[in-house]
Amino acid sequence: MTDIAGRTALVTGGGSGLGAAIATALHAAGAEVVVVGRDVAKLDAVAARLGDRARALACDVADEASVDALRDALAGTEVSILVNNAGVPGPVAALTDISVDDWDAVFDVNVRGTFLLCRAFLPGMTARGAGDVINVASVSGKRPLAHRTPYVASKMAVIGLTSTLAFEVGPAGVSVNSLSPGPVAGPRMERNFRLEAERSGASAAEAERDFVSRAALGRMVTEEEVAGAVIAMLGMPGLCGADIDLSAGMVA
Repeated sequence: MTDIAGRTALVTGGGSGLGAAIATALHAAGAEVVVVGRDVAKLDAVAARLGDRARALACDVADEASVDALRDALAGTEVSILVNNAGVPGPVAALTDISVDDWDAVFDVNVRGTFLLCRAFLPGMTARGAGDVINVASVSGKRPLAHRTPYVASKMAVIGLTSTLAFEVGPAGVSVNSLSPGPVAGPRMERNFRLEAERSGASAAEAERDFVSRAALGRMVTEEEVAGAVIAMLGMPGLCGADIDLSAGMVA
């Protein structure tokens, strides 16, 4: 199923940032788009901006009942593209200073949410013998990222989930892959740089320069570049069980 036009794509965390950018790219490619998340106002704004072939549904991806309700609300819709993008960055702190609640909050969204959405929508794909799942992971963990252990561990868990799940549902005609962006320019990274600056005593600009110096291109990637990678992955019918780095050379 390499033709995106006419297919229905569900994008979690679709109210802003990467999720909104991915939803916009899918919509431009002709897909019916469903953006989901917790912030209804932001979701509605994205759907209104996209116009026809777009709708917004509230869902807390970490909550089993909320995900089941989302599945039921879409019972008459053939969701054939699932982009698990919802994620939280978690604390910027030494592991010994991280609370159990903060740790669990990261895993609840980043890992449990991915599991719950896959569990909810894979049966329809396998029954139809076709579908695509793209889980948004991260290059974090492939190279050291101090003071971000919950986030790094959760994203590496998503990569492991992806490779294993691909072998579970691949025989039924469903492709499961992960996309690992490097640092994406935008509010989330600006927050991280501010927190790192507070921790280290450096300026936010210095924290940013130190971070992007790890990339071969010496910069962060953009939301539009990540969205374009999703479209490119959907156009590669032989891609399954893969993890794609899009990091401006952060992992080299």
